[in-house]
Amino acid sequence: MPTSIAIVEADLENAQHQRDVLALTAAYALDPMGNGGPLPPEVLGRLIAGLETHPTTLILMAYREGKPVAIATCFRGFSTFYAQPLLNIHDFSVLPEHRGQGIGRQLLRAVEQRARQTGCCRVTLEVQEGNAAARHVYESIGFGPAVCGEGTGGSLFYIKPL
Repeated sequence: MPTSIAIVEADLENAQHQRDVLALTAAYALDPMGNGGPLPPEVLGRLIAGLETHPTTLILMAYREGKPVAIATCFRGFSTFYAQPLLNIHDFSVLPEHRGQGIGRQLLRAVEQRARQTGCCRVTLEVQEGNAAARHVYESIGFGPAVCGEGTGGSLFYIKPL
């Protein structure tokens, strides 16, 4: 019988939640679909304070038997085309040994529920083109490429490092 999953909103003043956010973020960074390598100690050292002071931070974590197994680090944004807030999933990760068990879907549904509760018009995320497993999970619950109008094609996510 599968164990139950608890989804909690991170309280960044809670020392245990701080440790769990750091551990899950560090694990995600190691994944080839994340950063592909470890985060520098100085980044990890600044992370919690930065998240705490960023006014739109929302972090949900999934726990199995009291241990953190997945994270969704989100930031609230604004849709000018709807004149409503939106919620962007910036980082989303399930620890490798817990993948394929429905935890990601549960966490995504919790993010969607929180977005609805706070009046958001949409939830957005980015996914690596080659990450077929994640794309399958996202598409299975209703995510898809952003298309603004017929014939315009899907949106591409670009970055310019500064």
